[in-house]
Amino acid sequence: MCLKTLMRKICSPILDLFEGGDDHGFVYRPSYRKILVAVAILFLILASGSLAMTLSSGLMGGLIPTLFFGGAGLVCVIVAWLGSDQAVARIWKNR
Repeated sequence: MCLKTLMRKICSPILDLFEGGDDHGFVYRPSYRKILVAVAILFLILASGSLAMTLSSGLMGGLIPTLFFGGAGLVCVIVAWLGSDQAVARIWKNR
């Protein structure tokens, strides 16, 4: 079993949100995947910065944006690297 197949099985609850439905009628461009990776990196940078500020200030309220940005970045990474063309198009709402 290859690693990508294993990771797709592990991440299937997230991928199923974007890959379900009809198989045609979506608009996909390769640049969408590249932009999604860039957005994921930006979200993960925001999560790291928020976590650093939270730890330095000692205020636990900063964990909320850390979880939000980290979760959004993780979803973007999963869809960009493991998702089908339809999933990438659907995250941009191009049908």
